[in-house]
Amino acid sequence: MPIHADAPKREMRAVWLTTLNGLDWPKTKATSATTRERQKRELCETLDQLKDVGINTVLLQTRVRGSVIYPSAIEPWDVALTGQYGLDPGYDPLQYAIEQAHNRGMELHAWVVTIPAFKVEQAGKMGKKSLMKTHPELLHKHNGQYYLDPGLPGTADYLVAICHEIVSRYDVDGIHFDYIRYPENAAAFPDAKTYQRYGGGRQKAAWRSDNITRIVRRIHNDVKTLKPWVKVSSSPIGKYADVSRFSARGWNARDAVHQDAQGWLRDGIHDMLFPMMYFDGNHFYPFAADWAEHTYGRIIAPGLGIYFLHPAEKNWPLGSVVRQLHHIRSEQLGGQCYFRSQFLTSNVKGLYSYLQRNFYAFPALPPACTWLDSIAPSTPQQLTVRISAHNNAVLSWQPATDDSQGGVRYNIYASPELPVDISKAENLVAVGVPTTSFTFNPTIAYMNGLHFAVTAMDRCGNESQPALYSDGTAFTSPAKRTLHIGSNGQLIFAPN
Repeated sequence: MPIHADAPKREMRAVWLTTLNGLDWPKTKATSATTRERQKRELCETLDQLKDVGINTVLLQTRVRGSVIYPSAIEPWDVALTGQYGLDPGYDPLQYAIEQAHNRGMELHAWVVTIPAFKVEQAGKMGKKSLMKTHPELLHKHNGQYYLDPGLPGTADYLVAICHEIVSRYDVDGIHFDYIRYPENAAAFPDAKTYQRYGGGRQKAAWRSDNITRIVRRIHNDVKTLKPWVKVSSSPIGKYADVSRFSARGWNARDAVHQDAQGWLRDGIHDMLFPMMYFDGNHFYPFAADWAEHTYGRIIAPGLGIYFLHPAEKNWPLGSVVRQLHHIRSEQLGGQCYFRSQFLTSNVKGLYSYLQRNFYAFPALPPACTWLDSIAPSTPQQLTVRISAHNNAVLSWQPATDDSQGGVRYNIYASPELPVDISKAENLVAVGVPTTSFTFNPTIAYMNGLHFAVTAMDRCGNESQPALYSDGTAFTSPAKRTLHIGSNGQLIFAPN
């Protein structure tokens, strides 16, 4: 398969990192100092794998099912961390994950499961911070689980408080809603009394849709008041509604579960969507086209059900996912997202290898959210290159400034041609560098005569003009030294 030299410089390359039952992470329970460090190493190893394949956005499951992976004043610790609800793992996993993702140049969005609470059999295990103890009036039992009732005003208040706690305390890049809808078999959801009290004579379906949209709007507005650069997204059902030639067969976002996801883009209360398009054939392509026709200038990155590659699932051939990837690019959608991380990092059917060697041969920046802010940061100044004690090429520069309080990150470019063309993905060396220095470690083996450039990028994705090394002078190896790739993949200068 050919390497895609025409790959876009900007593309959402995201993954859902699932903490529910430790499906993706953690595998080790943090019950001692030793196991705590092992749990942290597991996360770092996963993030390293994701970075190496080209992922630029991690959706980390932060609120699981009425429990969380950070020290919350509202809800208990999740059971996956220690094996027991409410037990402190001895560190803050969300803070640690944010730091580690940012150190690797990746965005981290807090994935918040919204309407589901917990299974009936778990209700008594979650301690004094359980919703069953703090707000039982908001819960209904349905299909063996407890759910928040979207029609009750207190549900919006509660979910706003959860998201407010996360955004106010943590440097997340986004808030990502999962299950922001009515549950399966919605017709049987026991909200008749709520409808009688709050329905106001509207049709029940329209009232339910308005309830979900009200929650979305409330959280969106609170997040943007706190930090305007934090991106708001969700993962709706993969088929928005029936399309002209194909039926969703009774399972879609708008009509089955009252989830008006396209309306959220249209109304400006979402920055992006990750529709769960875990289908193939005529259940995928017509509905992908429908999403592409209704972006309203925002970002839609279809979620791909790569778990279906596994022999224990549907045993799809790799070609099924490859065709979907190419179709998404041909439709000029915003990128793609993978469910879930472990099926990517374990290289099921060779998907990881295909992405690394072909489809993601070059890095990519996340798409810019210019509706949030369209002003680029200032250009970094005084870009210099030096040889370190370990013979590495170390770039350093003076920081850029931005008109927002979100701060800036940096993108590194290198090319044998001058001027360095920052529009080309193949010239990208690193994205989202959080500091004002970088040890050069290219993915392509250049020889003498490299030109370097550094740009600043704000939290909305606006990129500055490039700073060029030594006014564009090519950086060559010192006398009697040769520039080459070492065994660890780093660009080094060694004696001839």
